[in-house]
Amino acid sequence: MKRLRAFFYVQHLLGIGHLARSSRVAAALVDDGFDVTIVTGGAPVAGFPGLGAISVTLPSVTSGDEGFSGLVDLQGKPIDDDFKKRRSEMLLQAFRDCRPDIVIVEAFPFGRRQMRFELLPLIEAIDAASPRPLLVTSVRDILQDRVKPGRNEETVDLVNRHFDLVMVHGDPAFATLDKTFPLAGAIRAEVAYTGLVAAPPAPAASERFDVVVSVGGGAAGKSLVRSTIASARNADNAWKWCLITGPNLPKDEFDAITRDATPSLSIFRFREDFASLLTGARLSVSQAGYNTVCDVLRARCRSLLVPFAAGGETEQTVRALMLEELGLATVLRENDLTPECLAQAIEQALAGPTPAAHRLDLEGARHSAQILRERHRAWSSKS
Repeated sequence: MKRLRAFFYVQHLLGIGHLARSSRVAAALVDDGFDVTIVTGGAPVAGFPGLGAISVTLPSVTSGDEGFSGLVDLQGKPIDDDFKKRRSEMLLQAFRDCRPDIVIVEAFPFGRRQMRFELLPLIEAIDAASPRPLLVTSVRDILQDRVKPGRNEETVDLVNRHFDLVMVHGDPAFATLDKTFPLAGAIRAEVAYTGLVAAPPAPAASERFDVVVSVGGGAAGKSLVRSTIASARNADNAWKWCLITGPNLPKDEFDAITRDATPSLSIFRFREDFASLLTGARLSVSQAGYNTVCDVLRARCRSLLVPFAAGGETEQTVRALMLEELGLATVLRENDLTPECLAQAIEQALAGPTPAAHRLDLEGARHSAQILRERHRAWSSKS
């Protein structure tokens, strides 16, 4: 059997969720026998994108603020046209070097509109290639609401003109694309659901906490960090608390909060065994990012979700409320987050029933590899 070459582009701007999910899919492709080149362009994150794939790192850009209003380098300086040109040329060279059978673009054109300066030239190169590779967009199941007129139409136009497959990383029993993308019916490319891209089942916890609080990458969620520290300090019980701030929280801020911590609160920047910790926790408190929710669903532990909603973000709130409706989580709105409200919500969540059983498909990484192999076989037989 021919070893298929996959070229995978992923750009994370604020958190690490896009990178983590894409890395799991890339690892599944490697396990399935693909030769994978993964191109990343965000702030470096230890352990990602992982082993087994060729990794190409573009000059790093990140979001200027929580509202994704502009692109800056790692020193916070807005990027200029020369910077963009250099990145675009590097991306095109990586594509030429790979000579892929399949190109996977994470999020675009449903998201990452800021990266058009390099993705549109890449798509032009794909269309001009002979033989032309299969072009796939890789998107999560719940998308950010588009408030600007014409954006959804622009997305559909790009998909219909250039893309062969929309690979949705979700379980249609939970959310279909039309739930958060109103023009889904106008998409002519095939839409395939992979299931949720969760990590494999974790080993049993080596350390047990009553409450495990996590804030993803740590670039957002500082109010949850502050409220957790105050709640733990004021708690009149013997709970053991664990707070994972995320690797992107600035070091001076991390040092300051560790000085404020009470003995009952253990604070970490990152825990490689996060998924294991959830299996032994009485309650997970987190934002409602895709990957954290997958970890919670895999561990089947109680969950209190405080969805990230700054800058008009809607995706996490939609996910959290849908999970609450299924009896799989309770929700505390970010606008209602205070130390007192957090403590009360934690007590209510711990006193509530155990999470409802679920049958959501969590094997999205493995299914992604199977879908891509099958679609490429069908596509190449027609071309």
